[in-house]
Amino acid sequence: MEKSSFWKNYGLLCCMLGAIVLGCIVGAMWPGATALEPIGTVFINLMFCIVVPLVFASIAGAVANMGSRKRAGKIVGTTIGTFVVTGAIAAVIMIVLMKIFPPVLSAWSGLEAAEVDEQTSIATLIVNFFTVSDFSALLSRRAMLPLIVFSMLFGFGVSLAGGKDSMVGQFLADLTNVMLKVVKLVTYYAPIAFFGFFASLVATYGPQLIGDYGRAMVVYYPLCFVYILIAFPLFALFGGGKHGPKVMWKHIARPALTSLGTCSSVATIPTNLEVAEETGISKDVSDIVLPLGATMHMDGSCFSCVLKIAFLFGVFGIPFDGVGTFVKVILVAVFSSVAMSGIPGGGYIGEYIICTIFFPEQLALAYPIAITIGNLVDPPATMINSAGDYVVSFIVSRFVDGKDWLEKALLKKKAETPVK
Repeated sequence: MEKSSFWKNYGLLCCMLGAIVLGCIVGAMWPGATALEPIGTVFINLMFCIVVPLVFASIAGAVANMGSRKRAGKIVGTTIGTFVVTGAIAAVIMIVLMKIFPPVLSAWSGLEAAEVDEQTSIATLIVNFFTVSDFSALLSRRAMLPLIVFSMLFGFGVSLAGGKDSMVGQFLADLTNVMLKVVKLVTYYAPIAFFGFFASLVATYGPQLIGDYGRAMVVYYPLCFVYILIAFPLFALFGGGKHGPKVMWKHIARPALTSLGTCSSVATIPTNLEVAEETGISKDVSDIVLPLGATMHMDGSCFSCVLKIAFLFGVFGIPFDGVGTFVKVILVAVFSSVAMSGIPGGGYIGEYIICTIFFPEQLALAYPIAITIGNLVDPPATMINSAGDYVVSFIVSRFVDGKDWLEKALLKKKAETPVK
């Protein structure tokens, strides 16, 4: 590979990696690096501003311009089913790991109680899961699932009114392309943003990674990278055939680093859409799977959910064993990651549900502990969640476009490449 070609393909990626390393060094050596947080916040806010119109245009456009509404239903059904299965696998892996390496070796004592805010009823949570009370509330990343539901309904409406031949259908397709170009412009700022974000992160949370919290992180962080190295290639092999793992490794670094730097699955949607297009994944598949995955596919959150439960079992001196307990843990982990993550404030609500189910008598103590763990594991958890969205698109493509979809995409790409 020529030097110029290498820099063209991987130059920005190398800059991002270098910025992350430099930021970590600065954060470790300079406590005042917390002042650099706004540098990263600018990038995150820009991505958040882009993501709402991008999600609406991509999902509505994909549904509106799809030749078959039956195909759209198949994509959505296969996507959600895959999310549940991979989430359950992640929960089982973490349970086994927690039995081998318990995060807390002895019960805590002398904990101070903390107030727990009044929580929303289950009925209200279900309503908020699908809808908002006013259209203007859709124009916020905090209502991603209601936005996705509205986008799909809008897309079906356009499909019934003419589909891809209608002016609205063409507008949605053009708007998606325009938003992707805007993403490319903002991405040039990413290395500077990642430097500021990681410097601030290390300066802020470094001292807390000690004792039991440190032990939990020592287990959790390597697990995330091992999961990427082992589970992701297997998923890619199943979804894309013999070429799946190689193609996945070629493209997965960008969404993984973007999610690690932004700590947001939503902010990684544009990058995931870019690499999905480069991979050859059908546009209607990527335009539905990836935005949906940003709010419902949370294998990293399944890991952290089990970690929180096992951690609290140890804190309160409760044995973490029993088939009934493990089944309940898996169900709660999958529900809190797949269902609760897309609801505004869903992370904290999910942690509250964990505490009310397993530790109702110690709720006031368990809740803030769970929140603290959630904050500490958020970067690698988000990386698993977001990079996993890209990998899941391989599996969905297998069921929607056939086992040989990737081979066909590679042959098409080879035929379109000019001979030098």
